[in-house]
Amino acid sequence: MQSVLIVGGGKGGLAILKILLETEFMKVIGVVDIRADAPAVLHAQEQDISTGTNWEPYMTKQLDVIIETTGKQGVFQQLQTSKPAEVLVVPGLVAEIMANLMEEKEELIQRLKQESYKYDLIFNAAHDAMVVIDRNGYITLFNQSAERLTNLSNRDVRGKHLHQVIPNSKLIDVLHTKTIDQNSEFVLDSGRKVITTRIPILDENGELFGAFSIFKDITDVVGLAEEVTNLKEVQTMLQAIIHSSEEAISVVDEEGRGILINPAYTRITGLKKADIIGQPATADISEGDSMHMKVLQTRRPVRGVRMRLGPSKRDVVVNVAPVIVNGKLKGSVGVIHDMSEIQELTNELKRARQIIRTLEAKYSFADIIGQSEEFQLAIEQARLAAKTPATVLLRGESGTGKELFAHAIHNASSRKFNKFVRINCAALSESLLESELFGYEEGAFSGAKRGGKRGVFEEANNGSIFLDEIGELSAHMQAKLLRVLQEKELIRVGGTTPIPVNVRVIAATNVNLEKGMADGSIRQDLYYRLNKIPIHIPPLRKRKEDIEALVTHLITKINQDYGRHVEGVTERALQSLRSYDWPGNVRELENILGRAIIYMHYTETMIDSVHLPSLEGKSKKEKNQVNEEMVFEGKTLAHMMENYEAKLIQKVLLANEYNRTKTAKHLNISLRSLYYKLEKYNLANNSMQ
Repeated sequence: MQSVLIVGGGKGGLAILKILLETEFMKVIGVVDIRADAPAVLHAQEQDISTGTNWEPYMTKQLDVIIETTGKQGVFQQLQTSKPAEVLVVPGLVAEIMANLMEEKEELIQRLKQESYKYDLIFNAAHDAMVVIDRNGYITLFNQSAERLTNLSNRDVRGKHLHQVIPNSKLIDVLHTKTIDQNSEFVLDSGRKVITTRIPILDENGELFGAFSIFKDITDVVGLAEEVTNLKEVQTMLQAIIHSSEEAISVVDEEGRGILINPAYTRITGLKKADIIGQPATADISEGDSMHMKVLQTRRPVRGVRMRLGPSKRDVVVNVAPVIVNGKLKGSVGVIHDMSEIQELTNELKRARQIIRTLEAKYSFADIIGQSEEFQLAIEQARLAAKTPATVLLRGESGTGKELFAHAIHNASSRKFNKFVRINCAALSESLLESELFGYEEGAFSGAKRGGKRGVFEEANNGSIFLDEIGELSAHMQAKLLRVLQEKELIRVGGTTPIPVNVRVIAATNVNLEKGMADGSIRQDLYYRLNKIPIHIPPLRKRKEDIEALVTHLITKINQDYGRHVEGVTERALQSLRSYDWPGNVRELENILGRAIIYMHYTETMIDSVHLPSLEGKSKKEKNQVNEEMVFEGKTLAHMMENYEAKLIQKVLLANEYNRTKTAKHLNISLRSLYYKLEKYNLANNSMQ
């Protein structure tokens, strides 16, 4: 190893020192400079190399080379003169050249590091995994994406043969074939699916010096493809549901343009896809404002809005809700209900309620308002009747509260924890009424349920049954009812086996049953069975002292129903109510009060006479009409009433062109009752003209 002394501690000396420190065949034994803080001197001290300001002490030591870096000709001459003969002195010019070369080397190294850093940054920032091997198959590059995909570290795999890391890799084959292998599927040891492209690396002369592979994980892509397939299936299913729905559906985007309607929408509105899809939300509206646009503006749903749609101005009710995905408004969906269908359903519901109302009694004697002597007598009779199982006959005009009494009797009886069934005998045809009251056996008639059906008498067993308008029963039905009352058993329609029942019957009528017995329309034996405990409920005109208490009670009820806060009536309004005869009784009173409250301003709290219709004028008009058409001819009141009823029916028949169904509806009586009255008054032949 050669011993070297550096004379000159400037930039050139520092460069030479750094070069020699990196070599293995030269050893620097000292650095000399007249300045103790020269750069090379300080660096030498950091490396534990001897330093000084005079070279002469070093001449006695074993020395092979002196490098003069001061660049001064005189210093070089002195060193040549003073050195031992075997020591070589390198001039400063050579040292300067070496220093420049060192600077260029440092710059090149720094630039190379920067370029290498850029390449590494790009290489590791790539989303695709990359592996580079040399011509012998050893890994030289392994980026971070490859680390994530293979769960291997670059530090552990770099320098290893590729087959040690990825045994099944075909990148080695590319070294042999020098051809590109594109988009091949490959399964890693971790089980993840990848798609890879393998490319050979050639120099400018076409010589192979390696190969690299780019591979992309397609496991997630395959999963996404499966999800897309599932989404398409869900979309197809949703479209099938929407298109099979009987409810009309329309969907608009966030800008309010139509994107979807179903066949029910076309059926209801008469509009086709071409009229709606891509068109503004107002395109289908005949009358009203667009609820789609309102929902898009407010981001809040709307429900139960009436409007008219399409060229036929179809009356509909719409419910519209916003479609919000991840907090962003994407559109709105509307469900349209055809009001004509709703009306039909409402009518069906009303008919069902007429057949069988409810299986419970809602009122008690505490709900019956009245302090007049005759009315209190009726209440006392009802209380006594409640304690017995006997049949009760409630008699009184329409609207006097017969059903209220029936509820109270049941709730005050020992049967109050059992069923209470109500049925209107005039609301059903004879055949339907028979099957509803007594039930039927399987096969009794076409359409009969398998296994038959229990009637309301069986449903009300051990309870009570309220038969309203009992005077409308036919002779056949009277006979069957008599069997139930007398024998405590019934026979279903189409059956032969008697079924025992224990039912408390409460009947009600507003017709003269005694007169019905006289003309043969009411069976005497049934009358005596029904009339065990007769209770006559007086009309309102005979207990006007109860009007004030009734008004207070009814206003409380109407306030609850309508959400109002009316406190009562003025004295003037009360006098007006008392001066009226109330042909419709309590039901009419409730109607008048309800109508008054509806038309009152929300700030008004007392019903005054101005809020009531002209009740006094109405009574006078009715009285005048009676005076004009009913002339006393020495006949009884019953004969005059029948005469007036016959004339009235004849007028209504004429007004309805002798259509009996319309006439019955006009008179608010059953068709069966109308036929009976036509026969009674000898109008049947005239009505056939």
